[in-house]
Amino acid sequence: MKIGLKVFFAHFFVAVFFVIAALAYFHPVLQGKVIEQSDIRQFTGMAKEQNDFRKKTGEEPYWTNSAFGGMPTYQLGAYYPHDYVKKLDRLIRFLPRPADYLFLYFIGFYILLCCLKVDYRLAAIGALAFGFSTYMIIILGVGHNAKAHAIAYLPMLLGGIILAFRGKYLWGFVLTAIAMALEVGANHYQMTYYCMLLILIMGVVYLIDAIKNKELKHFSIAVVVLLGAVILGVGANATGLMATKEYADWSTRGKSELTIDPEGNIKENSGGLDKEYITQYSYGIAESLNIFVPRLFGGGNYENLGENSKTYSFLIDQGVSVRQALQFSSQLPLYWGAQPGVAAPAYVGAIILFLFLLGLLLVKNKAKWWLLGGFIMSLVLSWGKNFGILTDFMIDYFPLYDKFRAVSSIQVILELCAPVLAILALRELFNSEVEKNDKINALKYSLFGALGLGALLLIFKGQFDFVGASDPIYKRNFGDEVVSLIQLDRKAVYNSDLFRSLIYVLLTTLVIWFYLKGKLKETFAIIALGILIVFDLVGVDRRYVNEEDFVAKRKMTQPFPETAMDQQILKDDGVYRVFDPSEGVNGARTSYYHKSIGGYHAAKPAGLQDLFDFYIYQGNVGILNMLNVKYVIQQDEEGNSYPAINPDANGNAWFVQKLIPVTSADEEIKALGSLDTKKEAVFNTRNFSNIRAFDFKVDSTASIILQHYEPNHLTYESSNPNTGVAVFSEMYYAHGWNVYIDGQITDHFKVDYVLRALKVPEGKHTIEFKFEPEIVAKGSKIALASSLILGLIILGGIGFTLWRSRREEKTDS
Repeated sequence: MKIGLKVFFAHFFVAVFFVIAALAYFHPVLQGKVIEQSDIRQFTGMAKEQNDFRKKTGEEPYWTNSAFGGMPTYQLGAYYPHDYVKKLDRLIRFLPRPADYLFLYFIGFYILLCCLKVDYRLAAIGALAFGFSTYMIIILGVGHNAKAHAIAYLPMLLGGIILAFRGKYLWGFVLTAIAMALEVGANHYQMTYYCMLLILIMGVVYLIDAIKNKELKHFSIAVVVLLGAVILGVGANATGLMATKEYADWSTRGKSELTIDPEGNIKENSGGLDKEYITQYSYGIAESLNIFVPRLFGGGNYENLGENSKTYSFLIDQGVSVRQALQFSSQLPLYWGAQPGVAAPAYVGAIILFLFLLGLLLVKNKAKWWLLGGFIMSLVLSWGKNFGILTDFMIDYFPLYDKFRAVSSIQVILELCAPVLAILALRELFNSEVEKNDKINALKYSLFGALGLGALLLIFKGQFDFVGASDPIYKRNFGDEVVSLIQLDRKAVYNSDLFRSLIYVLLTTLVIWFYLKGKLKETFAIIALGILIVFDLVGVDRRYVNEEDFVAKRKMTQPFPETAMDQQILKDDGVYRVFDPSEGVNGARTSYYHKSIGGYHAAKPAGLQDLFDFYIYQGNVGILNMLNVKYVIQQDEEGNSYPAINPDANGNAWFVQKLIPVTSADEEIKALGSLDTKKEAVFNTRNFSNIRAFDFKVDSTASIILQHYEPNHLTYESSNPNTGVAVFSEMYYAHGWNVYIDGQITDHFKVDYVLRALKVPEGKHTIEFKFEPEIVAKGSKIALASSLILGLIILGGIGFTLWRSRREEKTDS
């Protein structure tokens, strides 16, 4: 019992230390400030209507009309019944954001290392190394919260799997199920998918080991236990998963029915994203070495060198004021890598990479092989189009790989594997059972490897041109000489950061050497290594995310100040849409105040994206009319924005005279180019074979008026002496929208590629569109059942553990 209490308090104080470390790094949160995250500003704009509706009614709309002409809110933070995973997650994330995510990094990685039977002191250092890895910090700086959220739970999931393979079936099941539930609940399936690739490698290594040691029975039991845990963890998130799958098929992540591009050329019709789009962010092969040298390829898009830059000195010599020179040199475009741009390098740490090399030599167990496999897999896949033979294979043949963009982000697996093996290397260093000579030889070879890499980078420096993608723009605006000096600054940070990394490697070597020679005690060596690792990583992190990135809370809760233009539009209390061409389909400022056809999301409604590509970007006003765009934001001669009224907007609903049949999506979208949408509508007989082409009589007395608006409930009053077809300027979504005429449910169909249409009998009628998604009701039942089963197993496990502990105490006495 005393040993158990000692272990408990050790873990407890480590957790407290993590709280302090997270708050120390993001200390402005203690003053009530929040970090200014660009993506969260956009998300706030997208989710404004649903949040306002929830606050006003206490209900969840599951649909918003404020973005992309209308879409489900499944990817905008929708609340689901029986979502107990989200409640647990909020309990764990008790710190102010983003300190909560940093704490999650720490605690999740610490649990993983404890499951690998690492001493709590080394596990704490490993947790700091993982949490302060530059990529982990920078995604918090820009607002990739869902990504950070998912990454933070990956180590915990791996820990549960390791426990099961260690024969701890009960707690391996419990930890895996809880971690899987939290992982899926984080709602960033790309990160979860990448983790599954690592787990696949881990499984192969464990299988080979089981065959070699004739332990297939144990392996099979562990696999069955883990499958059960995964099923329960996934089931607890059934509502979100099922809703997301449904939406994904309707979005740009689904399979397009179009076989042509806007120019009429035949396009490759895959079930996922375009290959060029997937690989747009691909690491250059040499650029990947920024995991060891942070600014090898310049660092981020804009670096602050201040007075230390050659560009600053030149500007001062040219008579530019100190203020202007500092302003320019604080935003130098130093990044010159293969990607379109990066906020910061994915720096893992010179010390961590050095210890990783040490681990390859010292660690003898199977963990080394799946960690090395994951590292290599992550590295080569992050090269994307720069290693096309593998990337093309994965996109064309590997399940679901083509659903995710930005292949460079798979380096998160590398950033997880490297510190794990690094800490396992330290465990072997401090293991008295390992031969001292083996430790010394491993240290020497690792040092030679790190120094050799540094020497090669110095030797081959002359092979790099240091030319960035933005150089032509700067050359045009500021001249050749300024660009030449910027390139000299790139070379300068290349050198300085290379020597910086090598110095940290040498300092680490000295600490380990002194320990091995008996001149430094183990505890002091661990403390010294921990300090070096933190100084190395935090020193780079603070270049990109620091107290200057924090603002008053109001600035993020109300990220888009209301302008006179907004006030002018809002005087119109009708239901209409607003389009800002400067945002296009990628911006959520308009969504914050108005109903917009733009928005900001990685998975846009596919139909609307097609309309932008085929027509809206080409200035086709007819498409804006059918989408009921009443106001188009324009710029006057002085650059001020003003709302131009579109007098030809079709309105909320209208009767058409003619239904025109086509037989494919290609024909349907092409027909819109010449269609008079006020009088005609085009429909695809392939999808709606029960609809027939008809001409309808529409006289001057026919009308259909929107009487009541809520995002998930629209009520119209119809009056028409003849039977007719009404078209509604609302996005057609096949799942969840029910239409009622005088309280009786009826069918509606899609016209004009994206809109809803309905056959309306003659006379006066009340028409209601209600969003009543069955997927939410079905998923909630599965989530409730899974959560109850998981809860019972956890309680049973606790009870069994307490019973066994008391039994052992009685036996000992």
